Amino acid sequence: MLNLEAQPWLDTSKPPRERAELLVAAMTLEQKIAQLHGGMQTIDIYAMSNAVNDSEEMEQLAAQIRLERHVPAVDELGIPRFRITNGPVGVGMGDGTPSPPATALPMTIGVAASFDPRVAYEYGDVIGSETATLGQHVLEGPAVCLHRTTIAGRNFEYFSEDPYLSGVMGVAVTKAIQAHDIIAMGKHYVVNDQEYERFRTSVEVDEHVLRELYLLPFEMLVKDGEIASIMSAYNRVRGVYATEYRHTLHDVLRDDWGFEGYVQSDFWSVRSCAPSLNAGLDHEMPDAKWLNETNIKNALNDTSLEMKTIDRALIRRYTQMFRFGQFERPYQPGEIDASSNGAISRRLGAQMAVLLKNDAGLLPITAPTGKLIIIGQAKYAQEACQGGGGSSKVDPLYTVRPLEGMRDILAEIGSDATADSFIVANDLSNLDEAVEAAKAADIVVLMAGLVATEGADMPDANMFNDQNQMLDALLGVNEKTVLVMKDSAPVLMPWIERAPTVLEVWNQGTEDGHVVPELLFGLVNPSGKVPTTYPRSEADSLYANHPERYPGTDEGAGYPVIRYTEGLAMGYRWFQSQGIDPLFCFGYGLSYTTFELADVAVDSAGFDGAQPVTVRARLTNTGERAGSEVVQVYLGVPVDGQPPKRLVGFAKQHLEPGESCQVEIVIDPAATNHPFSVWDYCSRDFAVRPGDYTVYVGTSCADTPFATVLNVS
Repeated sequence: MLNLEAQPWLDTSKPPRERAELLVAAMTLEQKIAQLHGGMQTIDIYAMSNAVNDSEEMEQLAAQIRLERHVPAVDELGIPRFRITNGPVGVGMGDGTPSPPATALPMTIGVAASFDPRVAYEYGDVIGSETATLGQHVLEGPAVCLHRTTIAGRNFEYFSEDPYLSGVMGVAVTKAIQAHDIIAMGKHYVVNDQEYERFRTSVEVDEHVLRELYLLPFEMLVKDGEIASIMSAYNRVRGVYATEYRHTLHDVLRDDWGFEGYVQSDFWSVRSCAPSLNAGLDHEMPDAKWLNETNIKNALNDTSLEMKTIDRALIRRYTQMFRFGQFERPYQPGEIDASSNGAISRRLGAQMAVLLKNDAGLLPITAPTGKLIIIGQAKYAQEACQGGGGSSKVDPLYTVRPLEGMRDILAEIGSDATADSFIVANDLSNLDEAVEAAKAADIVVLMAGLVATEGADMPDANMFNDQNQMLDALLGVNEKTVLVMKDSAPVLMPWIERAPTVLEVWNQGTEDGHVVPELLFGLVNPSGKVPTTYPRSEADSLYANHPERYPGTDEGAGYPVIRYTEGLAMGYRWFQSQGIDPLFCFGYGLSYTTFELADVAVDSAGFDGAQPVTVRARLTNTGERAGSEVVQVYLGVPVDGQPPKRLVGFAKQHLEPGESCQVEIVIDPAATNHPFSVWDYCSRDFAVRPGDYTVYVGTSCADTPFATVLNVS
């Protein structure tokens, strides 16, 4: 029975922060120190990480950190064992032995491709519910770093190249996770936009670039999502490790944004004791390499650390635990409903697919007949393409393989077509036989792609294992050929002119085998949009001939320094500001039906830079199939150094054939994404400058036929 008089912090009628303060006041120094870090035995992660050369070795490394993702309990104080699981593409590595299996959801980049916050919320709802079912307290996600380059190893678990799209999706995921009384953790704070030398690299970035691009989705997580926790990054920022950088951990996060949660380190990202705690770090994971009893007591003795700073760190974390009722929740792990959550993954995954090309109108194949053959390398054509190597990889409850799923859907639609597969060797030693198999089939479904991994960037944007050569040999062999791409990020497509039909489905995870044929046979109309620009060549990238931008240069500091000298010209902003025509632009995506956007109007009465602006348009499905379209609003900001357009609003609408609807998108200058503002160095705040602002409305960043000028005097 609870003794609330002796342990008043267990009184649920008290506010969470008051309870946290009472608890910390009752703790001994030794108890406090033991709660500042994870419970894993300290290992030399730096030496281990230096030995990691590929995804397989990364998996082996990751397996070693699966078992002890927790902070030990303090039974006499009623503090539960604090269980932490990785994300953000599902329950990746929960605390326990063994790591519990869960639903392997599609990759986060696919969530952004849906351009639908409702999809993002349902996605987060699955993650939150499974985290709760498995008895965990924290889900390390969402991840909202940006796709500065297409070759970054963790693009699969980040949303997009656009800060607003990433923020909107991240907020929806956060709210869904935390609705299950699970602490969501935004990561990796900040500018952890590459994996190359991530333990050593320093990122140099101007303050207005940091604020307007890379910090923006985190700001939205804090202000709109009320996220409970933030994870600091591995890299240095302006020469200081992210775990010690007071400017981002305190000045920005606390003073500017009002963040009331706690900051956890990425695993083994802490590099000091007192400097990290003083800067604003609150919790070290997964062990006590730095925040151990010896270091803490020495720092207290030499006054480089104050007891109030230790208390502050613990109060921040316990406040969130009390906020979500985690002290009262017994550890009773249950069983995930694999079938139900798999069905959700299947439905959501189909809404993420982007139809890149359908030149011959081959899709949808509504009445497949004869012999259908799947051709590709094993990772894409034989196994469910889960993707996402590294610590976020999910141990799936089940998977549906491509051939198995194809046969299921053929049977579901009552087709008498047969389906087989031909697996091309990774060394292409049987490519000639694959060509013959393609010639003999009535329908060919080529499957190719890219599976990236934490810990390593790609050497370039080409697919691995000579898949470009494989496609060169197979495209054009059979006129009824569909190419299905299963990517962690956009890839180069040197064969694109020979591929009339291309469908991007990303790394789908558990339900890969069902999602693809549902799209091919028209059971679902693809409605995704490109979340990150596809370049035509490596030479079009912002880092081409600019090693200082990536992978960085040694400027005498002893570690690589990456300079974001492109400024705000990143992603589609780079391509548009440089006048480069990409292969597929941001926001682009086809459908099996057609749409017309008309009667576009911008309500600007009395606009002075502070009042919300409403964009109205009539969207009509002019085709013969039901489908969804995304109306997109971009803004041209009249300030030197600003790119031509920035995304400031979007709305996805589903329409039946012939149906119309009125779309309204409100652009509020006071919103957390600061749509009309730029960073002002004098006031240290966002400000709206005088001038002519152009509101662009359309269906991609390149297709914005409607433009209205608003003047701010």
